[in-house]
Amino acid sequence: MSAPKKPRRLGEILIEEGLISQDQLRIALLEQKKSKEPLGKVIVNLGFATEAVMRDALGEASGQDTVDLSKVVVDSDAIKLIPKEVAQRYSVLPITFDKDNGVLTVAMADIFNVAALDQINALLNGRVELKPLATSESELANAIDQFYGFELSVDGILHELETGERDKRQLLVDGDEYSQPLVRLVDALLSDAVKRGASDIHFEPEHGFLRIRYRIDGVLRQIRILHITYWTGMVVRLKVIAGMNIAETRAPQDGRISLNLSGRQVDFRVASHPTSFGENFVLRILDRKKGIVPLDKLGLDDAALSTLRLMMARPEGIILVTGPTGSGKTTTLYSMLSHINTENVNIMTLEDPVEYPMGMIRQTSVGDAAKLDFANGIRSLMRQDPDIILVGEIRDEDTAEMAFRAAMTGHQVYSTLHTNSALGIIPRLLDIGVKPDIMAGNIIGAVAQRLVRRLCVHCKSAAAPNELELKLIGAVERVPEVIYHAAGCDKCEQTGYRGRMSILEILRFDPEMDELIVRKATLREIGRKAADNGFRPMIEDAIRRVCLGETSLDEVSRVVDLTSRLEA
Repeated sequence: MSAPKKPRRLGEILIEEGLISQDQLRIALLEQKKSKEPLGKVIVNLGFATEAVMRDALGEASGQDTVDLSKVVVDSDAIKLIPKEVAQRYSVLPITFDKDNGVLTVAMADIFNVAALDQINALLNGRVELKPLATSESELANAIDQFYGFELSVDGILHELETGERDKRQLLVDGDEYSQPLVRLVDALLSDAVKRGASDIHFEPEHGFLRIRYRIDGVLRQIRILHITYWTGMVVRLKVIAGMNIAETRAPQDGRISLNLSGRQVDFRVASHPTSFGENFVLRILDRKKGIVPLDKLGLDDAALSTLRLMMARPEGIILVTGPTGSGKTTTLYSMLSHINTENVNIMTLEDPVEYPMGMIRQTSVGDAAKLDFANGIRSLMRQDPDIILVGEIRDEDTAEMAFRAAMTGHQVYSTLHTNSALGIIPRLLDIGVKPDIMAGNIIGAVAQRLVRRLCVHCKSAAAPNELELKLIGAVERVPEVIYHAAGCDKCEQTGYRGRMSILEILRFDPEMDELIVRKATLREIGRKAADNGFRPMIEDAIRRVCLGETSLDEVSRVVDLTSRLEA
């Protein structure tokens, strides 16, 4: 394995690349003296550069990424690859093992120790690629003792709990939280959910057992059933790391967890709810790595992407993203904001709550805890000289009124609305109390979307479409000779699907459509005008994805109504 290059000063690289200014570096160095944290982390925390920018800069400075071991949950598969004595001898801690790509991420006190990297590579017979992350010597020594001292796999921890077995070393660790199997069990479950690509974790107490389910690719899947006696200790652990009140059991609570899993920072939004059998916990996984997708990676065809960029180029007005809960609206909004996020504009957001921190963007959480609602929040933002405002959701007349007022006074506003289609924003806004003449001229456009599961590339099966399938596909430019169906293999856990993608419809408003809104024309009339302007409904985008072999008709019919095609 080749040795990493000797490092250059990180600050110099960032200034040379024009990523930060001399003033910003001076501030960061002062903060670093106080916090004693790595310079790169300080710069990101101050918002002077994004994590992606910092990662590239650190790569140029010889690949020296850093890791905070106090917030790391170690992968049990990774620990098995390197024995403890080897880890101690070379000051290295295996953090996570990506089986699919054969990459082992390790934390090291000195990532330029070529001899250590070569020895570990030889130990693993060159089967894996090593990805070193830098950390401090003292942190590393403590972490090696902590993680090698105890069982870390879910099955191993459950066996320990069921048999009452205790490692002798455990008795020597006074007050160490890792001596508690339930602490390790919660961490192992969180790590397992992230590795399996779950978006939510459900802990559901029943009369005699605890059901654990993951939402993977939009579908809930039961993972474990544990004895109910474990739940009391698990609740305490979840509440402690989420910053919740452990004494309160009869009222709903919200919290947040931030951990380093699979070699990256992952946040969890935690919500508890009292039930007849105990507190129900749902954790939404906010994986920053997956949260912000570049605009050109949303899967739009050229015409739709061009329309979306045209909408975003308008300096004032409202762009609405619609769809049911869990349809990826936030991801799409963040992708759009990321595309226009530069030093030349002031972007401010009101969210409930903030899900993914973004550099240079002023983000504010609203809600009962923050003592700030959307309507008052917009009033406050208007005094902060914003160019672009993101309002998490338009849910009442006050919020709608303030959002449109911002749009009418020269601001670009982004928000979400719960409707079934892009055209559905018109009756929904009328229902909320927005007048047609206020809507006209102030709505730039609407994006409606759903998420469908992507066929597993390892096992999808091809077959010629039958008569019914041809009718569902309808008139397309090129009818495919074969379409693909879900099969199932070990890679996709026998589901036939792996990952999700969005299907969208983009409706751009023009003066003629604004005139129809003022005249209170029917949705049918407005829809005909939109079609004349090139509007393609979501069902067409879904069929396009089927023809490309990316998903199946069965999956599309789960989220989009195809019955209209049978009636045609």
